[in-house]
Amino acid sequence: MSGSTMKKAFVLSLGIGLSGFAALGGETLDRGAVTAALPDGTVYIGWRLLPSDPPDRAFALWRSEAGGEAKRLTPEPIVDSTNAVDRTAKPGRAYRYEIRILPGGETCATVEAGASREPGPAIRIPLGEGVRAQKVAIADLDGDGACDYVIKQPDFNVDPYENYWKKSEDTYKLEAYRPDGRKLWRHDMGWSIEEGIWYSPYVAYDLDGDGRAEVATKAGEGDPRDADGRVQAGPEWLLILDGATGKERTRIPWPDREGFESYNYYCRNILGVAYLDGKRPALIVVRGTYTLIKVRAYAFEGGSLRALWSWDGKDRYRGQGMHGLKAADVDGDGRDEVILGSAVLDDNGAPLWTTGLGHPDWAYVGDIDPARPGLEIAYGIERRQKQNGICLVEAKTGKILWGLDEPTAHVHGQGLAADIDPSSPGQEVYGGERDDPKKRWLFSAQGKLLATEDIGGLAPRAAWWGDAAHKSLIRGDGRIADYRSDRVLGRIRGRVVAIADILGDWREEIVTSEEGDLSIWTTAIPSARRRAPLMADRLYRLDVATASMGYYQPPELSGLPIP
Repeated sequence: MSGSTMKKAFVLSLGIGLSGFAALGGETLDRGAVTAALPDGTVYIGWRLLPSDPPDRAFALWRSEAGGEAKRLTPEPIVDSTNAVDRTAKPGRAYRYEIRILPGGETCATVEAGASREPGPAIRIPLGEGVRAQKVAIADLDGDGACDYVIKQPDFNVDPYENYWKKSEDTYKLEAYRPDGRKLWRHDMGWSIEEGIWYSPYVAYDLDGDGRAEVATKAGEGDPRDADGRVQAGPEWLLILDGATGKERTRIPWPDREGFESYNYYCRNILGVAYLDGKRPALIVVRGTYTLIKVRAYAFEGGSLRALWSWDGKDRYRGQGMHGLKAADVDGDGRDEVILGSAVLDDNGAPLWTTGLGHPDWAYVGDIDPARPGLEIAYGIERRQKQNGICLVEAKTGKILWGLDEPTAHVHGQGLAADIDPSSPGQEVYGGERDDPKKRWLFSAQGKLLATEDIGGLAPRAAWWGDAAHKSLIRGDGRIADYRSDRVLGRIRGRVVAIADILGDWREEIVTSEEGDLSIWTTAIPSARRRAPLMADRLYRLDVATASMGYYQPPELSGLPIP
């Protein structure tokens, strides 16, 4: 497909999956079939390869119109991809496509392509006039095999730091939506939760293995605000909501405020998910970032939360937290460790290591340098450093592999770790200074300084979008293009709130927030590459789960290669 073709408007339709795969635990996702119709009538159709599919799995595409008889479109079996293009489609026609498994002809997914040729996302969820999502959680809430969406609104943020704090204007609401736009439920977090990211963590995940995701969130009671609007007293809870109905299932106390020096320090709250035993998901609850850090691990079983372990970070582990939470098997024993920032806890809650570098503004955990065994962690350290303000460490030990060899004052934003330069092996690591726009650094996976140009501010975004093993950059004006390329691969609207492999083949969708809408955009570029869905990778899936809290960072893979 040419660049000029890709610049044209396209509309997208959602498919109905008839079979699925267990991504992790009890979560089952369907084929995720999706279409993208270009103005000239050409229709792109994509679907998911299941991990259970044999290597020689073959597909065929069938099409019907206005309830008529379905006819086969692809005379040869589709064996080298999970997408196809209907070049005989006519503009203004509405079609129904069936993806069938060969041999045998079993229909595994159906999807419709509408007659409209207006530009738009794969899924558009109307949120109501004046409503804008601040965060979104992605999970199957009702067990039908399709991803659902839990937003937090309004898009208003209070930071606990005294120079940034302001009084909340409203209360946060969690709202759950099906991909067809139907609202499932609404949960008002109330005045006990201030309108800030650090007061209101939530995640959606299938915690008990029943095939339906729960929603875990922080909660309080009543209206405990001080005269100025701060919440400094009153009960605090870890709340589990039923994903399909929003009804409370259980609650236990949140880690308390005791031992923290100030409001700014104890108002930093984080949630995450980890497979601590390598088999079942556990909920990780964190309070504190800059000084004391309290971590609690729970299993959700039989409708109740059971404590697994607790840990309080003191001495050399103080102040090593980051603005998020990662879970990954860093030591290769099959069980996840908890990456708090510049410190890592073993699966049993015992401290594993700390670099001692202090609070990182961002950290990416993944197979950043494929030439090295195991995982790596890329850091952007906020605190002033003589060196290593941007660095790569061995995830198993915390050993610094390479670092920026000059002083830094305040590395800021969310940085980036992604393979955006196909000429350099592995992923590139990018970051910059908050107060000096001339200080930007792009490193190779091996620590070679590749460039000092600004590639998108302090928090550029990248996604697998084109027919390539490397990611494309999402520009500030909504264009999607490769690094150092002006060829437009796609366009989106709105603020990026999530990137994940939600629909179609293995490539990623981009979730954006606009006033009144949540939109999920998918690629319309045919690809000859074929692989299992990214959501089947545990590290990637857990990164997607934590995207709804903390500062957003795109998900990483644990090492499954892109073909």
